[in-house]
Amino acid sequence: MQDIEKFVRGFSRFQQQYFSEDHGVYDTLRGGQRPSTLLIGCCDSRVDPMLLTGSGPGDMFVVRNIANLVPPCTPDAPPGVSSAIEFAICNLEVARVIVLGHARCGGIRALLAPQPLEPEQRETGFVERWMRIAEPVRVRVMRDLAHKSSEERHKACEQASILQSLDNLLTYPWVKRRVEEGKLVLHGWYFDIDSGALMGYSARQQQFLPMVCPIDAVKGRVLPAGTP
Repeated sequence: MQDIEKFVRGFSRFQQQYFSEDHGVYDTLRGGQRPSTLLIGCCDSRVDPMLLTGSGPGDMFVVRNIANLVPPCTPDAPPGVSSAIEFAICNLEVARVIVLGHARCGGIRALLAPQPLEPEQRETGFVERWMRIAEPVRVRVMRDLAHKSSEERHKACEQASILQSLDNLLTYPWVKRRVEEGKLVLHGWYFDIDSGALMGYSARQQQFLPMVCPIDAVKGRVLPAGTP
């Protein structure tokens, strides 16, 4: 019950911040939403996109799933994620899509080192089937980085799965068309839970580069964010 009370008190603070006379944010939002950004993130409770980016109501259209995966556009694509992407692109006409991955991802860990399923899970196997989306990444990492440590392979797979999701986004015709027309930009971000840093993928340099460095790395100063 203490957890429930914490959440209720949290809602009271939210109410005071966004529904008070001085901050009537929802006076505008009641008429509809016009977010500029679709963010596809992980369900992990440590990686809240709104908290990490300091966003407020109406700023982002957020889709969260295990391991922040985007299924390719096929007739049997999971409709939940695909329909949310379709709505954000075609109806809300967002200007950018961010795929946000993170360090120590449990979904990627399960992909690289599958554990025996519990009896209840054997009946459905939803997580196992979902993670098959990233199977090409696992195969490539295990083949190319067989000589590396399991920690290095884990990080490589986390980052490579972000890139696969970006590639999978381009299999949706309305995403590809808008990108080619210059109306939509795709970004791959990686949150390093260990250091507190934010990395962004640079297509030009073909690697993830710091966007916001760890605090210790800049002696107490956080560098301003900038897309590589």
